[in-house]
Amino acid sequence: MIQNTKCECGHQNPVGTVLCEACGKPQDEKVLVSTELLEMRYDGRARRSQRSNPNAIDRVWNFFSSVKVAIYLIVFTLVGAMLGTIYPQENAFVNLDPSVYYKETYGLPGNIYYILGLSHTYESWWFILLLVMIGASLVICSIDRVLPLYKALNKQRIPKHMQFLTRQRITYQTEMSEEQTKEWIEKAVTPLKKKGYRVKTDESALLAEKYRFSRWGPYVIHIGLIIFLLAVLARGLPGLHMDKHVAFPQGEIVNLPDTTFYLENVNFRVEYYSEEETPEEFKNVGRIVPKLFETEAKLYECTADCTDPSKEPQLKQVDHHFIQVNDPLDYKGLKAYQYDYDLTPILRAVSPEVIDTKTGESYGTIELSMNNPQLDYEAGPYHLKLTSKFMDFGLNDRGEPVSKTPNPNAPAFLFSVTGKDLPADGVKYLYFPKEIDKERFQQDLINERLSEGNMPLRLDVNGMDNVDIINSTTYLNIRVDKAMPFVWLGAAIVMLGLIMGFYWQHRRIWIRIDQGTLTLGAHTNKNWIGLRREVADVLKKGNLIVDEKSLDNGGNKA
Repeated sequence: MIQNTKCECGHQNPVGTVLCEACGKPQDEKVLVSTELLEMRYDGRARRSQRSNPNAIDRVWNFFSSVKVAIYLIVFTLVGAMLGTIYPQENAFVNLDPSVYYKETYGLPGNIYYILGLSHTYESWWFILLLVMIGASLVICSIDRVLPLYKALNKQRIPKHMQFLTRQRITYQTEMSEEQTKEWIEKAVTPLKKKGYRVKTDESALLAEKYRFSRWGPYVIHIGLIIFLLAVLARGLPGLHMDKHVAFPQGEIVNLPDTTFYLENVNFRVEYYSEEETPEEFKNVGRIVPKLFETEAKLYECTADCTDPSKEPQLKQVDHHFIQVNDPLDYKGLKAYQYDYDLTPILRAVSPEVIDTKTGESYGTIELSMNNPQLDYEAGPYHLKLTSKFMDFGLNDRGEPVSKTPNPNAPAFLFSVTGKDLPADGVKYLYFPKEIDKERFQQDLINERLSEGNMPLRLDVNGMDNVDIINSTTYLNIRVDKAMPFVWLGAAIVMLGLIMGFYWQHRRIWIRIDQGTLTLGAHTNKNWIGLRREVADVLKKGNLIVDEKSLDNGGNKA
């Protein structure tokens, strides 16, 4: 069945229009016979989400165009964000296994928190999906409303239907003589313009309007929020965002994750308050308080062989900075903040001597680096092949050797030894560089069992000259946030929209004169008292003295 939507004024309205886009006459019979104030939202214009027979695409459109749905999405996102703050997120740690950390630190609740995936809430698929759905809701809500409103405001006719005028919240009618009606419209133009209105006239009708731009305030806010959300989502793209805590041992050059940059901890120093210098608030903390800790850092950029593990990367120094708290290294958007430090000595490398267990003969030394040891070594008539390396030696539930952490807390090296008078497949030899670990894990007993008493050599360190120690480690917070300018841009646009909507109000005044009767209707989106005062003042300038409150046409019903 085809519905006739043509108004008596001759304008063809879309299906679902409540008020004629041109003259404002109510199009629905129930609205036409009612005496209630007119619903002026979007000036009665039809919206796509109000279709009577929606198809599948319309149902999706209707879902995302619903303000109620948008509120639910925002609430769910806020709840998710709150859950992510119960315990620290995984990216706040350096070299820690989250599956172990949450259980050991926070017990059963922490383990449940990790299992549910809340330890990486802000990178989780469901949180990102909620942000995408909020963005879709903002876009569709805006399109569903701003286009009808724009078309309605740009198709306003100056003469309005009588019901449109008399069913506004502010209205006025009076009888006039024929001589007064001819001059009254012209006299009303000047005081309206002085009040900032743009005035249009059409014989015996008038339309005065100001601050229309304030109607776009909510949609400007939506644009700002969309830019904000896109910027937040873009932070998940490679190279646009990084916020990691990285350990930098003194003297080491470490590759910054997901970049071609390398950073060297040239030197670290820390100064402590003396007893006389210590501030009052630190005197009862029970420990020495640092006054200053500083990392001398050099930043390098890889220029060649960056991705080939078999070649040494070619590095070019691009920055040199003494990093202190609140004084980061800053290079082209990459920032390195002083986060923490550790003065515990760390073993960097050891050069044990290879000794024949039967004759005591020395076959020289081999160099074992904690990070990048060689795989093959020659020692007299024997060949040592490194088969396994454990940075923090331990045993799992099945009694198998594992590395508990990536830090060299208890390093161990497992070799396969072949050569003179040994089986073709060789014998196993486990070496602990630290004397305390040799005793703790009973190195000699392990090797006796591994070789069945047939171990021809041993590794032994003679003095500290053969031990390379790292005296300190500094922890830096490495940040890259190329999307942040767009986050601030979105926030600035949101603020602009808020100012537009809060400090200005869209005001319209319609006047028409028919056969000696002057009818006035006025509408605004807020601050009705201010509009009522302006209308009374304009009428007064036209020699029509009225009480402001008498202009209120049942405003409590609107």
